[in-house]
This record gives sequence, structure tokens and C-alpha cells, in this order.
Amino acid sequence: LFTVLMGIGLAQAIEPKSIPNRIQPTVQPDPVSDRDKAGQTLYLENCASCHLGIPPAVMPTQTWQVLLQDPQHYGVNIELPQGSDRRLIWNYIKNASRPIADNGDRVPYRIGDSRYFRALHPKIKFAEKPTLTTCITCHPSAQGFNFRTLTPEAEKSS
Repeated sequence: LFTVLMGIGLAQAIEPKSIPNRIQPTVQPDPVSDRDKAGQTLYLENCASCHLGIPPAVMPTQTWQVLLQDPQHYGVNIELPQGSDRRLIWNYIKNASRPIADNGDRVPYRIGDSRYFRALHPKIKFAEKPTLTTCITCHPSAQGFNFRTLTPEAEKSS
């Protein structure tokens, strides 16, 4: 109990500038509180090092909660962040995502199944089911965590 409380206290006390050599998004189109910047940086470092890091808002909070606790990540066994790193990532994701209302909706585990994702893309007709690898088709700066910049074709569709 003492260790958990100390970890939580430490996670809340760490400032982003005190974590050296962390990657940062190339563009910061969506505001992130100073309290959550360290969590965003750790999220990008841990998740976007293997695949495209997506904004937490495109999936519900419940999806992220499972992903941060399950080392069986879409069929691949991964090493999850531990301790204060996991707590900082969770705080960032929790504050940047929305929970599913308790109305019987199923928790989605694929981006194309997320109604939040579909709400963010209301006019887009996808030729195939959206995945992390198809994001770059319309969002050429997605590797830098910039999902606001669109290709000219995507701009016309939105």
C-alpha cells in the first residue's frame, strides 16, 4: 500500500521537463495540460515506437484501460510500462478520452469499431475497414502525432 501511494504521489509530482530525452509530438494541435504532458510523452515513447500513436479521444476510456493492463496486445506479447510511468500514461489517456455511457454499448478494441472514431470522421466513406496503418492515407503527419493536417483529397471529403 505504501509503495502504491508513493508511486501515485511521485506520478503527480513529476514535471515533463524533468524527464530527459523523451520524444515529443512534432505539432501540438490539441491542448494537453502541463500535468498530462509527461504522460503524453511516455505514451508516445511506449506505444508509438511500435505503431502509430493515436489520439486517446478516438477510443473510449474503457478500451485504453484494458490495453494498459493486458500484455497480450492484439496477439503480440508486450512489456507494459510499470509503476509511475504507467500511472502517468493512464492519467493522460483518462483525461484525453471519454468513457462509454453505461447503455450496453460493447467496448471496441479495433479503431474501425469505435463509435468515437466514426464520430470524428462523419463524412468519410472508407474503402476498407480503418486500421492504424490506414490513418496515414489521409493524415500524412500522423507519425508526428499530428492528425489535424490532412491530404488535399481528405480535405475535400471533410
